[in-house]
Amino acid sequence: MGWSGRSPSGIQAGFFLQVRPGGWVKMACAAARSPADQDRFICIYPAYLNNKKTIAEGRRIPISKAVENPTATEIQDVCSAVGLNVFLEKNKMYSREWNRDLQYRGRVRVQLKQEDGSLCLVQFPSRKSVMLYAAEMIPKLKTRTQKTGGGDQSLQQGEGSKKGKGKKKK
Repeated sequence: MGWSGRSPSGIQAGFFLQVRPGGWVKMACAAARSPADQDRFICIYPAYLNNKKTIAEGRRIPISKAVENPTATEIQDVCSAVGLNVFLEKNKMYSREWNRDLQYRGRVRVQLKQEDGSLCLVQFPSRKSVMLYAAEMIPKLKTRTQKTGGGDQSLQQGEGSKKGKGKKKK
């Protein structure tokens, strides 16, 4: 039996396989790793929650629930405040993000399941529930509410400097 590029029926996804002349051999199961391992935490990039992005650009929640330009630090703050085990990877970038500025960098890893496979928090059964919660809470952060106050003072500055100037008469 030759190798056709497809796994034979009966082998589930999640197994690491090695091809031998006699056929397929199971090597190890990906599910054998503990859900509490940090590499098994879910990833949340700021682009998933950004209302400025389209679905094609990486947004994963409805635009009505998305947030304007969230940062990885804000996502981390919201998730850790509710009691989730999170950590921030500052220098990671979302593959669909073309802008390389520091503002758009970072990803948050969130633990959804404990070592025995049970949920860490019952209110977060899926990655989508974590994203929707983060998008709901980010606008309520103190850093977001303080930035919106009193920005109209500098708009009128600099006008009126051309007073009295016009065409010269000969």
